[in-house]
Amino acid sequence: MKRSSPATERNRDPIAAVLREVLPPHGMVLEVASGSGEHATCFAGHFPTLDWQPSDPDPDALTSIAAWAADADLPNLREPVQLDATGTWPITQADAVLCINMVHISPWAATLGLLDGAARLLGPGAPLYLYGPYRRAGVATAPSNEAFDMSLKARNRAWGLRNLEDVAAEAERHSLRLDRVIEMPANNLSVVFRRV
Repeated sequence: MKRSSPATERNRDPIAAVLREVLPPHGMVLEVASGSGEHATCFAGHFPTLDWQPSDPDPDALTSIAAWAADADLPNLREPVQLDATGTWPITQADAVLCINMVHISPWAATLGLLDGAARLLGPGAPLYLYGPYRRAGVATAPSNEAFDMSLKARNRAWGLRNLEDVAAEAERHSLRLDRVIEMPANNLSVVFRRV
């Protein structure tokens, strides 16, 4: 059964604009925590020279991804694979790793697993792209993001907005260097790391 997210419709075009500057011209992109599958379908269509590998730990999400992929019928969109960022990854190599709206809607261990997995899969210079809301030192957090953080923590105490500096410090430990941070609509950020 296909799932749908209004946020995907709002953010996919701004994200695609950043990805045009970040992704390699060819190769395989692993999307971690693909959710409904709407982003995977959209971006596989936008980037026909890249193979798009969606993944998610949730079986219901995998069903939704497969349904979106079947309707799109894109030759470069692979079958979704089950991947839990904190576990064993079924993929051994990628030319880019993409993760949208997972870091704040998962325990900190998932972010650590994401960084570790991306570092193992990516070659030198290859990008890890993250999207979502973050806290930043010296930058006021938007009231809407504060409210969102409270609602996330009410659902699960292990969830919530992360400090970008904490994520960047952990990334550095995994040989992932912060390349750029781009302001996005609705108080979100595009965060690009490169494998050293």
